[in-house]
Amino acid sequence: MDNILVLGIESSCDETAAAVVKNGREVLSNVINTQIAIHKQFGGVVPEVASRHHIENIDAVIDKALSDAGVGFSDIDAIAVTYGPGLVGALLVGVSSAKALSYALDIPLVGVNHIKGHIMANFIAHPDLEPPFVCLVASGGHSHIVWVKNYQELEILGRTRDDAAGEAFDKVARVIGLGYPGGPLLDKLSKEGNKNAVKFPRVTMAQGSLDFSFSGVKTAVINYLHKLDQNGESYNKADIAASFQDAVTDVLCDHTIEAARQKKSKIITIAGGVASNSQLREKMTERAKKFGIDVLFPPPILCTDNAAMIACAGYYEYLNGNRADMTLNAVPSLSI
Repeated sequence: MDNILVLGIESSCDETAAAVVKNGREVLSNVINTQIAIHKQFGGVVPEVASRHHIENIDAVIDKALSDAGVGFSDIDAIAVTYGPGLVGALLVGVSSAKALSYALDIPLVGVNHIKGHIMANFIAHPDLEPPFVCLVASGGHSHIVWVKNYQELEILGRTRDDAAGEAFDKVARVIGLGYPGGPLLDKLSKEGNKNAVKFPRVTMAQGSLDFSFSGVKTAVINYLHKLDQNGESYNKADIAASFQDAVTDVLCDHTIEAARQKKSKIITIAGGVASNSQLREKMTERAKKFGIDVLFPPPILCTDNAAMIACAGYYEYLNGNRADMTLNAVPSLSI
């Protein structure tokens, strides 16, 4: 089969991204224009602001992706774009651009699920990886344990009932005054703290359930700090960060490893922004090793929102004959 080049476009939140990927796994370019500095002043992503900046940046990002890859539109075999889940206004910018290019250039269009894209980042990072395997998708908006049966079929084994892991990280980081984005800052600070300083709850669901709940541990941290403030007592931010992070990663690891054991999978992959968390990587690797399970994760650049993962997912959709038409629309609450 001839080489297939896919142009990926991603704009689900606050990163405007475009990438060119060959045959699903070879990244020729991966351009990301982040809005972190813009939203930092607000303490989080402002949807309308994000949408406006996507509009300003999308054309330049696509042009740079093509330039970095050394190709033109005539070399592209398919355009893959995130159409959900995410912020509706932000998604619409990417979807509209992809549809316009597809129509004007007569290039096939493929819609990609953002969560599936995160999972597919592992195929880029590990060229020899093949399904089936268990994947933990943990980010600011999502926390899922997924059984990756093959390149098309995904089965959700567990999911959060409330806050996503990354959302809980960001909220706790804000409460202890670390700023935005909270996850990386909390991870860094936790290295200076004692994870056994405070015993925050590890929430488990009904027997046999692999679902998560992070709202309780987040609230426990907030209540703990409020009580200290009311009593005029001081506290060590690093200890709070380390203790909270330990509670969250304990649950993420335990549930994911149990899922792998149930499926008799010898491989666990991690995806999403929280996959960059140093303690999660170390703890998952160490605990899984006891059961003969290998743990794989992408480099940080492929953990954040990016278009290479969208192009990878789009490649396998394209091979399977899946095409979108001009009715493709943003679906902010899209599920797997």
